[in-house]
Amino acid sequence: MKKHITWLVLFSVMLFIIMFNSQCNNNTDVKEIKSSDSLYLNHGDTATYVGINTCKTCHYNIYESFIQTGMGQSFDKASKLKTAALFGPAMTVYDKFNDMYYHPYFSGDTMKLIEFRLEGKDTIYKRQETVNYIIGSGQHTNSHMMIRNGYLTQMPLTFYTQKKQWDLPPGFEDGYNSRFSRIIGLECMSCHNSYPEFVEGSENKYSAIPNGINCERCHGPGSIHVKQVSSGNIVDTSRFIDYTIVNPGKLDPELQFDVCQRCHLQGNAVLKENRSFYDFKPGKRLSDYITVFLPKYSNSDDQFIMASHADRLKQSQCYIKSKAQTKHNTLRPYKNTMTCVTCHNPHESVKFKKDEFFNNKCNNCHNASQHNLCTASKNILAQAQNNCVSCHMPRSGSIDIPHVSMHDHYIRKPDTKESIAEKAKTFLGLYAINEKQPDNVTRANAYINQYEKFGKNPIMLDSAELYINRLRKLSLKQHLHIIEHLYFLKENFTQIIKDIDSFDQNELLNKMLINKSLENKDAWLCYRIGEAYNNSGRLKDALTFYKQATYLAPYYPDFLNKYYTALVNNNDINTAREQYQKMIVEFPDYAPAFSNLGYIYLLQNNVSTALVYINKALQLDPDYELALFNKVSILLYENKKQEAKQILKHILSKNPKKEKAQQLLYQLK
Repeated sequence: MKKHITWLVLFSVMLFIIMFNSQCNNNTDVKEIKSSDSLYLNHGDTATYVGINTCKTCHYNIYESFIQTGMGQSFDKASKLKTAALFGPAMTVYDKFNDMYYHPYFSGDTMKLIEFRLEGKDTIYKRQETVNYIIGSGQHTNSHMMIRNGYLTQMPLTFYTQKKQWDLPPGFEDGYNSRFSRIIGLECMSCHNSYPEFVEGSENKYSAIPNGINCERCHGPGSIHVKQVSSGNIVDTSRFIDYTIVNPGKLDPELQFDVCQRCHLQGNAVLKENRSFYDFKPGKRLSDYITVFLPKYSNSDDQFIMASHADRLKQSQCYIKSKAQTKHNTLRPYKNTMTCVTCHNPHESVKFKKDEFFNNKCNNCHNASQHNLCTASKNILAQAQNNCVSCHMPRSGSIDIPHVSMHDHYIRKPDTKESIAEKAKTFLGLYAINEKQPDNVTRANAYINQYEKFGKNPIMLDSAELYINRLRKLSLKQHLHIIEHLYFLKENFTQIIKDIDSFDQNELLNKMLINKSLENKDAWLCYRIGEAYNNSGRLKDALTFYKQATYLAPYYPDFLNKYYTALVNNNDINTAREQYQKMIVEFPDYAPAFSNLGYIYLLQNNVSTALVYINKALQLDPDYELALFNKVSILLYENKKQEAKQILKHILSKNPKKEKAQQLLYQLK
């Protein structure tokens, strides 16, 4: 028996040495290639990102070409060189819903954006901000961002390059203008740019932001590769795979698609348990980290969102038929399958490719020898100038981005029947694009995400509840976060309190809800519990959970604001005042902090100081109701009734059903 064990150990050691040498030398023969992603050394935690400037020392020609692509120009500091926009006195946008004008301009080399409101010809409000970053290559759009103390937010103006016009950004239209406060979190930044250095315990605070998508987003961390090459260990990549770095061209088609789908599969992205937007690496399966959902409607095959290229391509017969021809265990297994790189070289800009280039891609498969040439009439071919793409990948507007047209990557014969857009559409549910059978937690999160991020449709919460009820039957404790998230959105605070009261509070605060993370899951649950207690009048319990939320996520202004308000409600006014003084330094653009600090000074009969802070809140947001009511209180205290009336009328012009304003105005009359 001992001999058998000895031989087994020796065999294991020899096998390890063989595998180790194979990986260190990176000379794995093509015949040994498997679809597993475990062979890539840069998938390990020791691999680090080295940056595009390191890559270009060896790959300079590729670098020079790549920085001209949309990815290479995706994100940069705002400058005259970066912008694709037009400027001048006429370049002003009016938002009729919030009665604001927006005008961009350059002051020297600094880009500025002014927000202002007119009354007749008089400017009655003005806010000016510096544009720090421009996002977008300029092929379709330039959007604009500002950063303050590391907090990154989107600004309320976008330049649409195809139509050469300024307008509100996507999602800011029709009364949803969030002005300068739209949070740019890690989900957004991890696709539109190289990975930034994100501050844990925040939604949008960064300690460092790179400029533009770089090599390692598609090839993975480069430190091991650089070390190997620097030591002279160079792989003959014409015969072997270099496992120190991922070459997407040597991945199986599905893994190659996942590299592209990480960002070109926009939709409702749901992270898997204990995953973050940092975790996926090229060569791994995207569905192990993120599941992307889209709403499915009947009669909607002609509609798509901007970054849906991969999903649309996979619906095409070109892809479906070619997929069966995939040759695994070859050096380039995608070669017989239609993938993104069949037509797009990621290192070369599509702007420099003529129609003939893409037509040739079509003709490589659809040639005379295969008797599969275009059957359109000569007149149609003449009108299309023999351009395959113009008919089979027609330009269309996406449903999520205005003023933009792009080629639909669902390749198909033109539909001459009744336009699908004119037919009735019925919501069929959310479907996962990159995973066949998502679990109940993932599906429930998808419906909750859809409700919160893409329009508050109650149907989404009803669908989420179907899955959450199954989870609740399994274990309330195990699925507490998602269960209470649903109840919070449904404003079922009674059920939240009932659930939380069934636990020992010390266990919750000292054992269960103690984890800091990039997603701040525990912090959010503490905040929601605090809100439930606060709405039921249990102010001390609310204070306890708000405090825990701010401990776990100290860079969420909404959490801090709720905690400090709870201090006031629990008669600890001095502590609240001290904390608000610190808060306005960290968050100088957060109007509620200034308004509430003013209110505290008002409670302490320091009217002049109160007015300073309330006016500051209104400089940031002239329509902020709480600040307006606080100012009304001061004006009434000073017996300035006419000025108080004007503010109340302004409140009612924005919110005609505000009973408190109606009552005060009636009393003043």
